[in-house]
Amino acid sequence: MPQPLIKTTGRRKAAVARVRFRSGGGTITINRRPIEEYFPSATHRMIATEPLRLATAVDSYDIEATIGGGGTSGQAGALRLGIARGLAELDSDLRVPLKRAGFLTRDAREKESKKYGLKKARKAPQYSKR
Repeated sequence: MPQPLIKTTGRRKAAVARVRFRSGGGTITINRRPIEEYFPSATHRMIATEPLRLATAVDSYDIEATIGGGGTSGQAGALRLGIARGLAELDSDLRVPLKRAGFLTRDAREKESKKYGLKKARKAPQYSKR
Protein backbone atom coordinates (compact mmCIF):
# COMPACT_ATOMS: atom_id res chain seq x y z
CA MET A 1 0.00 0.00 0.00
CA PRO A 2 1.45 3.43 -0.97
CA GLN A 3 2.34 5.97 1.68
CA PRO A 4 -0.34 8.62 2.31
CA LEU A 5 0.17 12.00 0.67
CA ILE A 6 -1.12 13.76 3.76
CA LYS A 7 -2.77 13.00 7.11
CA THR A 8 -5.27 15.36 8.76
CA THR A 9 -7.68 15.38 11.70
CA GLY A 10 -11.22 16.68 11.88
CA ARG A 11 -13.40 17.07 14.97
CA ARG A 12 -17.09 17.78 15.55
CA LYS A 13 -19.05 17.39 18.82
CA ALA A 14 -17.51 14.24 20.38
CA ALA A 15 -16.40 12.71 17.05
CA VAL A 16 -12.79 12.57 15.82
CA ALA A 17 -11.86 11.67 12.23
CA ARG A 18 -8.29 10.81 11.20
CA VAL A 19 -8.11 11.19 7.42
CA ARG A 20 -5.39 9.91 5.04
CA PHE A 21 -5.17 11.00 1.39
CA ARG A 22 -3.63 8.80 -1.31
CA SER A 23 -3.57 9.42 -5.05
CA GLY A 24 -6.16 7.19 -6.70
CA GLY A 25 -9.60 6.92 -8.22
CA GLY A 26 -11.83 8.51 -5.60
CA THR A 27 -12.78 5.68 -3.23
CA ILE A 28 -13.67 6.71 0.31
CA THR A 29 -13.18 4.11 3.05
CA ILE A 30 -14.26 4.70 6.64
CA ASN A 31 -13.16 2.23 9.33
CA ARG A 32 -12.34 -0.26 6.52
CA ARG A 33 -15.89 -0.02 5.12
CA PRO A 34 -17.07 1.86 2.02
CA ILE A 35 -18.76 5.21 2.67
CA GLU A 36 -22.13 3.92 1.36
CA GLU A 37 -22.09 1.20 4.01
CA TYR A 38 -20.81 3.40 6.87
CA PHE A 39 -23.20 6.32 6.16
CA PRO A 40 -26.42 4.76 4.78
CA SER A 41 -28.03 8.23 4.86
CA ALA A 42 -27.46 10.20 1.65
CA THR A 43 -27.48 13.43 3.70
CA HIS A 44 -24.50 12.36 5.80
CA ARG A 45 -22.62 11.22 2.68
CA MET A 46 -23.33 14.59 1.04
CA ILE A 47 -22.12 16.51 4.12
CA ALA A 48 -18.90 14.49 4.29
CA THR A 49 -18.02 14.86 0.58
CA GLU A 50 -18.95 18.57 0.12
CA PRO A 51 -15.31 19.80 0.11
CA LEU A 52 -14.41 17.31 -2.64
CA ARG A 53 -17.25 18.56 -4.85
CA LEU A 54 -16.31 22.20 -4.22
CA ALA A 55 -12.68 21.46 -5.15
CA THR A 56 -13.75 19.25 -8.10
CA ALA A 57 -11.40 16.58 -6.74
CA VAL A 58 -13.96 13.77 -6.35
CA ASP A 59 -11.96 11.32 -8.49
CA SER A 60 -8.44 12.58 -7.66
CA TYR A 61 -7.75 11.00 -4.26
CA ASP A 62 -8.46 7.81 -2.37
CA ILE A 63 -9.50 8.76 1.15
CA GLU A 64 -9.14 6.42 4.10
CA ALA A 65 -10.58 7.59 7.42
CA THR A 66 -10.75 6.27 10.95
CA ILE A 67 -13.66 7.77 12.88
CA GLY A 68 -14.53 7.31 16.54
CA GLY A 69 -16.83 8.88 19.12
CA GLY A 70 -20.07 10.77 18.77
CA GLY A 71 -23.01 9.97 16.53
CA THR A 72 -23.45 9.83 12.79
CA SER A 73 -24.06 13.57 12.37
CA GLY A 74 -20.95 14.52 14.33
CA GLN A 75 -18.88 11.90 12.51
CA ALA A 76 -19.97 13.25 9.11
CA GLY A 77 -19.02 16.77 10.20
CA ALA A 78 -15.66 15.60 11.52
CA LEU A 79 -14.93 13.81 8.24
CA ARG A 80 -15.86 16.96 6.27
CA LEU A 81 -13.42 19.07 8.31
CA GLY A 82 -10.66 16.47 7.91
CA ILE A 83 -11.16 16.27 4.13
CA ALA A 84 -11.26 20.07 3.80
CA ARG A 85 -8.05 20.47 5.81
CA GLY A 86 -6.32 17.85 3.66
CA LEU A 87 -7.39 19.50 0.41
CA ALA A 88 -6.21 22.90 1.67
CA GLU A 89 -2.79 21.43 2.52
CA LEU A 90 -2.47 19.59 -0.80
CA ASP A 91 -3.45 22.61 -2.92
CA SER A 92 -3.03 26.07 -1.36
CA ASP A 93 -5.25 27.64 -4.08
CA LEU A 94 -8.25 25.78 -2.62
CA ARG A 95 -7.87 27.34 0.83
CA VAL A 96 -9.84 30.54 0.03
CA PRO A 97 -12.92 28.84 -1.52
CA LEU A 98 -12.98 26.20 1.25
CA LYS A 99 -12.72 28.91 3.92
CA ARG A 100 -15.51 30.96 2.25
CA ALA A 101 -17.77 27.91 2.22
CA GLY A 102 -17.05 27.42 5.94
CA PHE A 103 -15.45 23.99 5.60
CA LEU A 104 -12.21 24.94 7.38
CA THR A 105 -13.96 26.26 10.49
CA ARG A 106 -14.16 23.90 13.46
CA ASP A 107 -17.73 23.90 14.81
CA ALA A 108 -17.06 24.44 18.51
CA ARG A 109 -20.58 23.63 19.75
CA GLU A 110 -20.38 20.89 22.38
CA LYS A 111 -22.88 19.28 24.73
CA GLU A 112 -23.35 21.37 27.87
CA SER A 113 -22.45 19.55 31.08
CA LYS A 114 -25.13 18.51 33.56
CA LYS A 115 -25.57 20.60 36.73
CA TYR A 116 -26.24 19.12 40.17
CA GLY A 117 -29.83 19.45 41.36
CA LEU A 118 -31.07 19.49 37.75
CA LYS A 119 -32.21 16.67 35.50
CA LYS A 120 -30.06 17.79 32.54
CA ALA A 121 -27.89 20.84 31.85
CA ARG A 122 -30.79 23.28 32.30
CA LYS A 123 -33.96 21.23 32.85
CA ALA A 124 -35.11 21.55 36.45
CA PRO A 125 -37.38 19.14 38.34
CA GLN A 126 -41.06 20.10 38.26
CA TYR A 127 -41.88 22.79 40.81
CA SER A 128 -44.36 21.74 43.48
CA LYS A 129 -45.90 24.38 45.71
CA ARG A 130 -47.16 21.87 48.34
